[in-house]
Amino acid sequence: MKQIRWFDRKFEFSFEQNIFPSIIERLDGTPLRLENKVSTVSSEHLTTRLENTWSIQENIGHLIDLEPLWFGRLDDILTNKEELRPADLKNRKTDQAEHNNKSIDELLAEFKNIRTEILNKITQLTEEEVYKYSLHPRLKTPMRIMDLFLFVAEHDDHHLARITEINKILTTK
Repeated sequence: MKQIRWFDRKFEFSFEQNIFPSIIERLDGTPLRLENKVSTVSSEHLTTRLENTWSIQENIGHLIDLEPLWFGRLDDILTNKEELRPADLKNRKTDQAEHNNKSIDELLAEFKNIRTEILNKITQLTEEEVYKYSLHPRLKTPMRIMDLFLFVAEHDDHHLARITEINKILTTK
């Protein structure tokens, strides 16, 4: 089954319930899920690009590359910016980072470390702060801190699913 492209996804953030603790659990679990997912993948498959798309390692590197954006957007909301800082929709940072030249252990450790930093920050937020918001620049919808990190968790899952898809294609060739 082919998943929808990330930029074609639509998001609805109208719920009022505080699901932030569950979102934090998802975010906290991503490094372990990544480690588990790549533990049986051959080093050759980790760096193989299919039809000029990112390899497994480049997908992991992309998650690393976006963590500073999530930090920045969190700060934008906490400092009452009207609109969140935009993402680089061309993903130049990932394309130029040469993640395939790094070891998988280095990438996994880097992701775990940077994700731990953001988790340390968001677990200190008050419930009032979790409901603060700014306008998302591409979606043109208000995004609360809770919504931002649901968006991040969905983005993590999108790339975890892509890693699964790449590995499945490569192991069936």
